Amino acid sequence: MKKVFLSFLGLLLVSGAFAQSEIEKVETTVNKGDIEGHIYFLADDLLKGRKTGTPENKIAAAYLANSLRSYGVEPNPKTGDYYQKVPLKKTEAAAPMFLSFDGKEYKYKLVVNPAQLKVTTQAVYLGHGMESDYKGKDVRKKFVVVKAGSEKSPGIRSAFGLRGQKEALAKANGALGVLELMDVDQGMWNRVEHWMSGPRLELVGEESKKDDPSFGYVWLRDEGGKMTSQFEESPTSTVKVEMLPSKSEIISSQNVIGVVEGTDPVLKNEYIIYSAHYDHVGIGSPDASGDKIYNGARDNAVGTTTVLSMAENLAKYPTKRSALFIMFTAEEEGLLGSKYYVENPVLPLEQMVYCFNSDNGGYNDTSLTTIVGLTRTTAEKNIIDASAAFGLKAIEDPAPEQGLFDRSDNVHFAAKGIPAPTFSMGFSSFDGEVTKYYHQPGDHADSMDYDYLVKFFSAYVLAGRNIANDSTSPFWVSGDKYEEAGKALYDK
Repeated sequence: MKKVFLSFLGLLLVSGAFAQSEIEKVETTVNKGDIEGHIYFLADDLLKGRKTGTPENKIAAAYLANSLRSYGVEPNPKTGDYYQKVPLKKTEAAAPMFLSFDGKEYKYKLVVNPAQLKVTTQAVYLGHGMESDYKGKDVRKKFVVVKAGSEKSPGIRSAFGLRGQKEALAKANGALGVLELMDVDQGMWNRVEHWMSGPRLELVGEESKKDDPSFGYVWLRDEGGKMTSQFEESPTSTVKVEMLPSKSEIISSQNVIGVVEGTDPVLKNEYIIYSAHYDHVGIGSPDASGDKIYNGARDNAVGTTTVLSMAENLAKYPTKRSALFIMFTAEEEGLLGSKYYVENPVLPLEQMVYCFNSDNGGYNDTSLTTIVGLTRTTAEKNIIDASAAFGLKAIEDPAPEQGLFDRSDNVHFAAKGIPAPTFSMGFSSFDGEVTKYYHQPGDHADSMDYDYLVKFFSAYVLAGRNIANDSTSPFWVSGDKYEEAGKALYDK
């Protein structure tokens, strides 16, 4: 019994030493100075918000590529450098348009789809503009006026998702266009306007089929629903519309890619993807201080630095599984860089057993790491334990109504079947301190808690190491939305 006890004690000591060794490996490479250096550079005014398609976005990409090179990370195996070119169609912002109802100009408008139109006709109110709203209505050669979203899901978020359906219904009924009423405050309208006012980017070959030079689609700000109430009382109006189509050109952006081979002769054939987007939204409407550069320190210089921290660590201390580092362009344009990647992978997708994405809006609790999709994969304990090792509590997404899992680059990998949560700074609700900085000019590098960030980055790196060294490959939990896609990808 004594020998058994001593053997058991020895195993515990060896296990403890190994665990401590893993933590020491993290602490060797993760430090406040490097973190500050990366974030302050990426969020500097000189990079003008890193908008995709700009020279400043390419400077950011070069910085990331040279960082990977300096760590000893191997380049993209398909190109021999650290880039993957992403071909994009750039469509300029719509030219100013004229819109009036019954002779009175309407000023608060955003062109969603510009068209070659110069017409005076009738505007017909159709509720939410869904199929049943068209029954018994003649809208041929007219504009339809609709409320944002649907009866079950009103509001601006649903407006994005339902645009195609509403446009198709209006076209099928012979309308010239859609005027959609948005009951939003000035702050939200400014955000949407900023997003809509710049050039639009799309992947070459996947350009929007919704755009039609003979059909117009316009969003109208209707705070308090005053205009909606008027149309509900009097459902027709004389509308005058003048607009022009937009000009387009083909441009190129780039994902940044690197590889570190694993140490295990078998497990090195499996890869963990460590990913984040490095682009942001550029220059836009100024805030109260006059600042108009949307620096994107939280979103997503932090996430990008998370991947750099992982790359530096694994280049020095490789794990059993191999690592693929991807920093995406054009996330803010509709997840385009990641979409392009999953359709044009540099290594077979079936070898990718996990995608450990990092994306951020902001944080409001420095005792947490918030992982969107934490409980959806079997790597949950690896992440929880890693966070705890640095004094942080890992929690699942506290704001599922925001749909955050489907709003970052991880979702394209999930759709292919690859388990893919998103590791974020601690937030217990998606409001307050989060929305204060999310897509705002005030998202500066000097407004963050770097003592917390050291713990945050350390937790990510240790979690990645835990997953990459685990003898069991991670997968979706039973019953997850993407479980079947995973079974098909991995032939399970």
